Amino acid sequence: MIFTIILKKLRTSFTDLLPIILVIAFFQIVVLRQPLPQMGEVIFGALLVVAGLTLFVQGLEMGLFPIGETMAHALAKKGSLFWLLCFAFALGFSTTVAEPALIAVAAEAAEIASKGGLIDSAQESIDQYAFGLRMSVAFSVGLAILIGVMRIIRGWPIHYLIIGGYVVVMLMTIIAPKEIIGIAYDAGGVTTSTITVPLVAALGVGLASTIRGRSPLVDGFGLIAFASLLPMIFVMGYGLIIF
Repeated sequence: MIFTIILKKLRTSFTDLLPIILVIAFFQIVVLRQPLPQMGEVIFGALLVVAGLTLFVQGLEMGLFPIGETMAHALAKKGSLFWLLCFAFALGFSTTVAEPALIAVAAEAAEIASKGGLIDSAQESIDQYAFGLRMSVAFSVGLAILIGVMRIIRGWPIHYLIIGGYVVVMLMTIIAPKEIIGIAYDAGGVTTSTITVPLVAALGVGLASTIRGRSPLVDGFGLIAFASLLPMIFVMGYGLIIF
């Protein structure tokens, strides 16, 4: 029984990755007309990706989703708005600090800024720039999740908040240094990745399921949109200070 379940999950992960495999194979064979370099390593790496994706999805189902929903239920039933908002901010901040994609992008941005003469080339300056970038994004995501939780509690229409937020993004784009605009726009995407999304989505669904008059389908989703919106504003603000 266990072996059958494992095979089924591996097959599902392989099916999810199959379009990527077909695209690469098509361009390599039909367009480039060259064999893949180091074919053995490529195949072995693909198998590791399938296994890793399977374990990752299983971990989400067993761990992160239940944790987010359970804590949202418990804090909502406790009836303390203060602790609920503290948890929302801390969850957004901590998951973003640990986000691998953000760590990689911040480090790359710091290296390029150093080579471009925007910051000092000393390693300490590079590390400080990358750290400041990560903290700006993490704080903005924490604040975004806090606002999203308030929206669920108060029943605010999500489209007004999203439209208003993107108006601010456009206005910030006008005054922000051009060197930070691209990084800011990318920051909105890299924050909503492997660690942040499962916990934040589970928090929203769990909270909307607990509060009377709220629908998990209508009110439970939308937190991720705030988590990708506010980092753009805060990173451009960080650029105004640094540059």
